[in-house]
Amino acid sequence: MFELLGVPPQALMGQLLLGLINGAFYALLSLGLAVIFGLMNVINFTHGAQYMMGAFVAWMLLQYAGIPYWGALVLSPLIVGATGIVIERLLISRLYHLDHLYGLLLTFGLALIIEGLFRQQYGSSGLPYTNPIPGGQNLGFMFLPWYRGWVVAFSLVVCLLTWFTIERTKLGAYLRAATERPELVQAFGINVPRMITLTYGVGVGLAALAGVLAAPIYTVNPTMGSNLIIVVFAVVVIGGMGSIAGSIVTGFGLGVVEGLTKVFWPEASATVIFVIMAIVLMVRPQGLFGTPR
Repeated sequence: MFELLGVPPQALMGQLLLGLINGAFYALLSLGLAVIFGLMNVINFTHGAQYMMGAFVAWMLLQYAGIPYWGALVLSPLIVGATGIVIERLLISRLYHLDHLYGLLLTFGLALIIEGLFRQQYGSSGLPYTNPIPGGQNLGFMFLPWYRGWVVAFSLVVCLLTWFTIERTKLGAYLRAATERPELVQAFGINVPRMITLTYGVGVGLAALAGVLAAPIYTVNPTMGSNLIIVVFAVVVIGGMGSIAGSIVTGFGLGVVEGLTKVFWPEASATVIFVIMAIVLMVRPQGLFGTPR
């Protein structure tokens, strides 16, 4: 079996798979951020905490209600999305006419509160979650765990369906119009505030869905969101703030780049995404897929 720059193919393909898995989480989380920012103009720093809540709700459904992973895959995004709707109605809706900084500070504070509450209740060591699809397939050049392959495929399907809904359907057209000309859309009898609230709930639900997918791979712990959110914001900036397609492409792409960097230059793997972000901002400040505002 060939080697590339002295790297065995098993190590190379293993890191490529790991990069695709990380990319799946980057894509889902940045997609939720792009939906919220692109359609609501809100920088949602609570997104990492809501990702963590998705994993914890899945764990609690299994421990306290006996609901397995497949049920949690549906229920957890709905439950966490409902909490997002409450947050939007009670708090975020009051900041729409103010500078972005107010929304960022509010959501950052909420993230600290949510993370602190879960750390107080469950500690920081992490809780295990059963793998719903054990086993895998030896492909000769690598071993493919079934669950990790499912995560990549399912995330890609969800991302594409979200993109199609927003960019190619009548509902998506209403959503985009409501952000640009809300008074005109309201004149057609559409409840714009309700639509915006549901949009925030969907964005939060995508973060929770990513949390459910991550639960069997990583331990469920209160800091899992805060460890990831800065990288996800960098992915969103590179793709273009509010760009749905940009979030998907850069999420998966940067996950692969990060994985391959761990093979050829491990010391740079933690910073490669931020280096790419700096280069993109110098060349194209609106991001790869963004439009000048």
